Order: sequence, then C-alpha cells, then structure tokens
Amino acid sequence: MPPAKKRVRAYDPTKIRTAVLTQFTTVREAVAGLTEEQLARPTRLGDWSVRELAAHLTMSLGAVARALDAPEPAEADVTLQNWAFRTSAAADQVDEDVRTVVAGGADLDALFGQAADRLGQALPGVPPTRLVRMRFGGMTLADFLVTRTVELVVHTDDLNDAVPGLDVPHDRQALAACTRLLADTLALKAPGGAVEFRVPPYAVVQCVEGPRHTRGTPPNVVETDPLTWIRLATGRTTWRAELAGARVTASGERAHLEGLLPLMS
Repeated sequence: MPPAKKRVRAYDPTKIRTAVLTQFTTVREAVAGLTEEQLARPTRLGDWSVRELAAHLTMSLGAVARALDAPEPAEADVTLQNWAFRTSAAADQVDEDVRTVVAGGADLDALFGQAADRLGQALPGVPPTRLVRMRFGGMTLADFLVTRTVELVVHTDDLNDAVPGLDVPHDRQALAACTRLLADTLALKAPGGAVEFRVPPYAVVQCVEGPRHTRGTPPNVVETDPLTWIRLATGRTTWRAELAGARVTASGERAHLEGLLPLMS
C-alpha cells in the first residue's frame, strides 16, 4: 500500500495579508530612524549595506502591486512547495535592480511609502486565487503573499544583525508563516519519516528517509527556535555552529541535517 500523500499546509489569506503589512510597517518605522552612518553599515549579505537591504525590502513588497498591475499568467507553475528552490535563479537580477535604485539616489522613506500605498490600492477586492507573475513563474496571490513573510522576516533579522540595538520586532503571524514554510520545504527536500523536526511553537514535520516512527518517543529528533531555524535554512549560520552553541538539539543517529542546509541562499 503506497504511503499517504502529505496534506499541503493551508494559510489564512486574511491573516497573511495583515502580517505582511504589519511587518512592513514595523520595518519602515525602524529604517526611518536610522542615521546615514547606520545606513552605510555592512550587512551579512555580500557587499550590500543597510541602505541596499532596506531598498530591497521596499522592492519585495512592491513586487506584489507590480504583479497585480500586470496581466494574469496562464498557470501557477510556482507553488509554496517549490518556491524556495527557485529563488536563487533570480538572485543576480535582484542584486542589479537594488543597486540601480540605490545608485539613482531614491529616498528610502519615499520608497517605503510608495510600496505601501501601491499595495494598499491594489489589494482590496482581489481574490486570493488570482494568479500573479513572479520573476520565475506564475503563482497565486495567496501563495505569493506567504513568500513575502519569508522576505520580511529574514531581512528584518538581517537588519537587526547589521545595526546593533535596533531590535526590530517580528510580527508573530509573519514569523509563524515563515517558519512553517521553510520547515515544509525541508520535508520536501528530504522526504521520509525517520526524523521529527520541531520548531516550537510553530512547526513539526517528519523528514529524512529511514524507519518511520509511529508511536511513543521518536528515536530521532531535531529541535530549535524559529529564528535559528530561519538562519539555518537561509544560510545565515551553520549547523555545526548552532549545534555547538546549543541553539539546536539533535538526538538519534539520523538526526543530522547538515547536508540538507541551507535550503535557500
């Protein structure tokens, strides 16, 4: 008898829209208070400064309104299940676009305002099933907005890393969606039931080939907190560093995810 097909996780479109707008507004307020010296600080994203990172965040949200302004694609060939694996294909173009905007001397607060205003005008009344075209394919609006939680949460953490003491908070719903999407991506990359991967309080998935656990205490368990998981999944840190720092616990002979990480970079 074939194994049961795993149910695809569902997200509440209304809650996701609210989470995206809330996180974006929080970041906008934080960036507005940065000095020129802070905006010039380096980040862990290659040679991007905080200014480039902030500009990228405005473009990440602005992409939703731009997609809604464009014709609807014929199909959704990008899903939440495969989105993370495709992002690297757009990295060079994203970098070029960000540098062009920053080189043009655009005011960051104006960029944040324009992105928020355009989205506020474009979203009302649009069904979550509406298809939009991304850089590398078509996707439903509902799924595209879930991916924006990843962009916002990951880069909020990048901002906090680059500017000591900034401490921009993460919206709980945005953090939950980002954590769950990346956990599900891990389960897709390493299908199986030998390891139980836990990111309390948001996600638990089964992954890695091997004997499937059915009852009692799982023999192979990996557990970490949401931000550590997000940093691992996106290449901001390494498995060995987090294991050594006790921010990851792993028990069982199969509980080693180092070879599967990062999921996206």
